[in-house]
Amino acid sequence: MTRVEKIEQEIRALTSEERSALRSWFLAYDADIWDQQIEADAAAGKLDALAEAALVQHRRGKTKPL
Repeated sequence: MTRVEKIEQEIRALTSEERSALRSWFLAYDADIWDQQIEADAAAGKLDALAEAALVQHRRGKTKPL
């Protein structure tokens, strides 16, 4: 049995309240990981081209105020 299969088995054995707690924890954990990846990508310059493309569109009047 793989590690993931073991985790799946454990999750199936959780109560409704435990699943809810796990879901809340995992969503927060996953969001933190995502934030770290975005920060790392920004620091590495991986988002520079996207930012520049957005600024070009803005300068051309192709954007709308929010």
